[in-house]
Amino acid sequence: MKAAIGETIDNETLGGATTHSEISGVTDNTFDSDEACLDYIKSVMSTLGETPKAGFDRIEAVAPQANPDELYGSFPEDRTKPYDVKEVLDRIVDQGSFNEYKALYGKTIVCGSARIDGWAVGIVANQRKMVKTKKGEMQMGGVIYSDSADKAARFIMNCNQRKIPLVFLQDVSGFMVGSRAEQGGIIKDGAKMVNAVSNSVVPKFTIITGNSYGAGNYAMCGKAYDPRFIFAWPTAKIAVMSGSAAANTLLQIKISTEKAKGNEVSEEDKEQLLSDITKKYNDKLSPYYAASRLWIDGIIDPMDTRKVLSSSIEAANHAPIEETFNVGVIQT
Repeated sequence: MKAAIGETIDNETLGGATTHSEISGVTDNTFDSDEACLDYIKSVMSTLGETPKAGFDRIEAVAPQANPDELYGSFPEDRTKPYDVKEVLDRIVDQGSFNEYKALYGKTIVCGSARIDGWAVGIVANQRKMVKTKKGEMQMGGVIYSDSADKAARFIMNCNQRKIPLVFLQDVSGFMVGSRAEQGGIIKDGAKMVNAVSNSVVPKFTIITGNSYGAGNYAMCGKAYDPRFIFAWPTAKIAVMSGSAAANTLLQIKISTEKAKGNEVSEEDKEQLLSDITKKYNDKLSPYYAASRLWIDGIIDPMDTRKVLSSSIEAANHAPIEETFNVGVIQT
């Protein structure tokens, strides 16, 4: 200030709380603490008039069928172990509210309408146990097959037409690969699911409970597909592929590079390289790594899932849906 106009003055007198609340009138009030300020803000917000809402349906909440405290026991810490995702849902949704969609078809993804703390929602969840199709084929849990992608796409479109918010529970290893899957139309059906997710106009909420790998992250409404909120459990693992698969892939690339340079890699060096790559990659699988880079909005206690989803839907209800749902041309 002195350099600009030759005036000598301290910062507080120039632009402090007293100056701006009592002399210039720039600010409205001063408070002795953050708590007092926040209390005042809440009192002001409590007097706001009614604003348009999205109109999502809510009735009186009913407690879940199973005790939410048992989520720790119903979800295995070992990410290779199978489990029934319906046991997880029993501890999140209101008792008696879950109506499954196409229960006997595309069973590696569980879809259905339900209520969470009274709010009507559509749920799309990866089933982690092995399932068997009517044709007698075994399907691996956590993998998206053509039939499950087709089912999920249709269900997501139904929810958009009915203006029901979507909740995704991610524990996905990716889409099925191989000649059989390709010939069965996995690209077509997978694209159909991704199309439905990306063009949804209803709010989407994603909880990453376990694995979140590859294109499965996209199809199950990962960060790139604009969920209103995306949270993870501490058990989540987020990456292009699993640590072991990625480490072996990166090792082969490293060995090929060294051979191109004329260098031979011994078995001992291979083991050391694999160990180093695996550790580095596994560190980046952590949900804390993802949260620090804003790939997810936060890490939550599994037992808080129901409360967090309810609060998220309530917040989203204050933003009316103004877009028209249109997925364009979808191959059948």
